[in-house]
Amino acid sequence: MSPSPLRRRRLLRPWAGGVWLFAWVVCAPFAWADEQAEVRSLLARGEPAAALKRAEAGVAAQPRDAQLRFLLGVALMDLGRDDEALAHFTRMAQDYPELPDPHNNIALLHARAGRLEVARQSLETALRNDPGHRTARINLGQVHLMLAVQAFEAASADGPLDARLLRRLEAVRALLAEALPGAR
Repeated sequence: MSPSPLRRRRLLRPWAGGVWLFAWVVCAPFAWADEQAEVRSLLARGEPAAALKRAEAGVAAQPRDAQLRFLLGVALMDLGRDDEALAHFTRMAQDYPELPDPHNNIALLHARAGRLEVARQSLETALRNDPGHRTARINLGQVHLMLAVQAFEAASADGPLDARLLRRLEAVRALLAEALPGAR
Protein backbone atom coordinates (compact mmCIF):
# COMPACT_ATOMS: atom_id res chain seq x y z
CA MET A 1 0.00 0.00 0.00
CA SER A 2 1.46 3.39 -1.03
CA PRO A 3 1.55 6.32 1.40
CA SER A 4 -1.15 8.94 1.03
CA PRO A 5 -0.27 12.16 -0.86
CA LEU A 6 -0.32 14.05 2.44
CA ARG A 7 2.11 11.57 3.99
CA ARG A 8 4.38 11.83 0.91
CA ARG A 9 4.55 15.64 1.24
CA ARG A 10 5.58 15.32 4.88
CA LEU A 11 8.30 12.87 3.90
CA LEU A 12 9.65 15.27 1.28
CA ARG A 13 9.65 18.38 3.49
CA PRO A 14 13.04 17.73 5.12
CA TRP A 15 14.54 17.13 1.69
CA ALA A 16 12.94 20.27 0.28
CA GLY A 17 14.44 22.39 3.05
CA GLY A 18 17.82 20.82 2.41
CA VAL A 19 17.53 21.47 -1.32
CA TRP A 20 16.66 25.14 -0.70
CA LEU A 21 19.54 25.51 1.75
CA PHE A 22 21.93 23.86 -0.71
CA ALA A 23 20.71 26.09 -3.55
CA TRP A 24 21.10 29.20 -1.38
CA VAL A 25 24.62 28.24 -0.27
CA VAL A 26 25.71 27.41 -3.82
CA CYS A 27 24.00 30.31 -5.62
CA ALA A 28 24.35 33.15 -3.10
CA PRO A 29 28.01 33.87 -3.88
CA PHE A 30 27.09 34.28 -7.55
CA ALA A 31 24.33 36.73 -6.63
CA TRP A 32 26.81 38.72 -4.52
CA ALA A 33 29.32 38.63 -7.37
CA ASP A 34 26.59 40.02 -9.66
CA GLU A 35 25.94 42.76 -7.10
CA GLN A 36 29.65 43.61 -7.06
CA ALA A 37 29.77 43.63 -10.86
CA GLU A 38 26.75 45.94 -11.01
CA VAL A 39 28.29 48.38 -8.51
CA ARG A 40 31.58 48.33 -10.45
CA SER A 41 29.69 48.97 -13.68
CA LEU A 42 27.82 51.92 -12.17
CA LEU A 43 31.10 53.39 -10.91
CA ALA A 44 32.75 52.90 -14.31
CA ARG A 45 29.82 54.66 -16.01
CA GLY A 46 30.25 57.63 -13.69
CA GLU A 47 27.12 56.98 -11.64
CA PRO A 48 28.48 57.03 -8.07
CA ALA A 49 25.12 57.92 -6.46
CA ALA A 50 23.46 54.85 -7.99
CA ALA A 51 26.52 52.75 -7.14
CA LEU A 52 26.37 53.93 -3.53
CA LYS A 53 22.69 53.05 -3.22
CA ARG A 54 23.28 49.61 -4.71
CA ALA A 55 26.37 49.00 -2.55
CA GLU A 56 24.53 50.07 0.61
CA ALA A 57 21.74 47.61 -0.15
CA GLY A 58 24.28 44.87 -0.83
CA VAL A 59 26.22 45.57 2.36
CA ALA A 60 22.97 45.60 4.37
CA ALA A 61 22.27 42.09 3.05
CA GLN A 62 25.89 40.91 3.29
CA PRO A 63 27.75 42.98 5.90
CA ARG A 64 30.86 40.76 5.74
CA ASP A 65 31.29 41.12 1.97
CA ALA A 66 34.61 42.97 1.88
CA GLN A 67 34.40 43.73 -1.85
CA LEU A 68 30.98 45.37 -1.58
CA ARG A 69 32.12 47.33 1.46
CA PHE A 70 35.18 48.49 -0.46
CA LEU A 71 33.06 49.56 -3.43
CA LEU A 72 30.75 51.46 -1.08
CA GLY A 73 33.77 53.44 0.10
CA VAL A 74 34.87 54.09 -3.48
CA ALA A 75 31.39 55.43 -4.28
CA LEU A 76 31.63 57.76 -1.27
CA MET A 77 35.02 58.99 -2.54
CA ASP A 78 33.64 59.54 -6.04
CA LEU A 79 30.82 61.60 -4.55
CA GLY A 80 33.36 63.77 -2.71
CA ARG A 81 32.13 62.58 0.68
CA ASP A 82 35.70 62.19 1.88
CA ASP A 83 35.03 62.30 5.63
CA GLU A 84 32.48 59.50 5.35
CA ALA A 85 34.77 57.55 3.04
CA LEU A 86 37.67 57.92 5.47
CA ALA A 87 35.54 56.68 8.38
CA HIS A 88 34.28 53.80 6.22
CA PHE A 89 37.74 52.68 5.09
CA THR A 90 39.08 53.04 8.64
CA ARG A 91 36.36 50.65 9.90
CA MET A 92 37.21 48.32 7.03
CA ALA A 93 40.90 48.39 7.91
CA GLN A 94 39.98 47.46 11.49
CA ASP A 95 37.71 44.62 10.33
CA TYR A 96 40.15 43.37 7.69
CA PRO A 97 43.62 44.46 8.87
CA GLU A 98 45.31 42.10 6.42
CA LEU A 99 43.85 43.78 3.31
CA PRO A 100 45.99 46.44 1.61
CA ASP A 101 43.22 48.22 -0.32
CA PRO A 102 41.49 49.99 2.58
CA HIS A 103 44.87 51.36 3.70
CA ASN A 104 45.60 52.51 0.15
CA ASN A 105 42.33 54.42 0.00
CA ILE A 106 42.84 55.84 3.49
CA ALA A 107 46.14 57.18 2.17
CA LEU A 108 44.48 58.73 -0.88
CA LEU A 109 41.99 60.52 1.33
CA HIS A 110 44.71 61.82 3.64
CA ALA A 111 46.76 62.98 0.63
CA ARG A 112 43.73 64.82 -0.77
CA ALA A 113 43.46 66.63 2.57
CA GLY A 114 47.18 67.49 2.56
CA ARG A 115 48.07 65.09 5.38
CA LEU A 116 51.02 63.62 3.50
CA GLU A 117 52.85 61.98 6.42
CA VAL A 118 49.69 60.11 7.45
CA ALA A 119 49.18 59.12 3.80
CA ARG A 120 52.74 57.80 3.62
CA GLN A 121 52.23 55.75 6.79
CA SER A 122 48.97 54.27 5.45
CA LEU A 123 50.67 53.28 2.19
CA GLU A 124 53.52 51.67 4.08
CA THR A 125 50.93 49.65 6.03
CA ALA A 126 49.32 48.59 2.76
CA LEU A 127 52.71 47.47 1.45
CA ARG A 128 53.50 45.56 4.65
CA ASN A 129 50.22 43.69 4.12
CA ASP A 130 50.99 43.04 0.45
CA PRO A 131 54.52 43.95 -0.72
CA GLY A 132 53.46 43.38 -4.33
CA HIS A 133 50.54 45.83 -4.25
CA ARG A 134 51.45 47.86 -7.32
CA THR A 135 48.89 50.63 -6.83
CA ALA A 136 50.03 51.29 -3.26
CA ARG A 137 53.65 51.41 -4.44
CA ILE A 138 52.78 53.90 -7.20
CA ASN A 139 50.79 56.01 -4.75
CA LEU A 140 53.69 55.93 -2.30
CA GLY A 141 55.96 57.29 -5.03
CA GLN A 142 53.50 60.10 -5.70
CA VAL A 143 53.26 60.93 -1.99
CA HIS A 144 57.06 61.04 -1.84
CA LEU A 145 57.04 63.52 -4.73
CA MET A 146 54.48 65.64 -2.89
CA LEU A 147 56.61 65.49 0.25
CA ALA A 148 59.65 66.56 -1.79
CA VAL A 149 57.78 69.60 -3.14
CA GLN A 150 56.68 70.40 0.40
CA ALA A 151 60.28 70.18 1.66
CA PHE A 152 61.65 72.37 -1.17
CA GLU A 153 58.91 74.94 -0.59
CA ALA A 154 59.68 74.98 3.15
CA ALA A 155 63.35 75.54 2.32
CA SER A 156 62.47 78.41 -0.02
CA ALA A 157 60.44 80.06 2.76
CA ASP A 158 63.71 80.52 4.66
CA GLY A 159 65.24 82.39 1.75
CA PRO A 160 65.64 82.15 -2.01
CA LEU A 161 66.75 78.80 -3.39
CA ASP A 162 69.92 78.67 -5.41
CA ALA A 163 69.56 77.85 -9.09
CA ARG A 164 70.37 74.16 -8.62
CA LEU A 165 67.71 73.64 -5.92
CA LEU A 166 65.20 75.68 -7.90
CA ARG A 167 65.74 73.38 -10.90
CA ARG A 168 65.17 70.36 -8.64
CA LEU A 169 61.96 71.84 -7.30
CA GLU A 170 60.71 72.50 -10.83
CA ALA A 171 61.70 68.96 -11.91
CA VAL A 172 59.80 67.43 -9.00
CA ARG A 173 56.78 69.64 -9.72
CA ALA A 174 56.89 68.52 -13.37
CA LEU A 175 56.99 64.86 -12.33
CA LEU A 176 54.12 65.43 -9.95
CA ALA A 177 52.06 67.27 -12.58
CA GLU A 178 52.62 64.35 -14.96
CA ALA A 179 51.66 61.81 -12.29
CA LEU A 180 48.70 63.77 -10.94
CA PRO A 181 47.01 66.02 -13.49
CA GLY A 182 45.70 69.04 -11.64
CA ALA A 183 48.46 68.92 -9.02
CA ARG A 184 50.65 71.93 -8.68
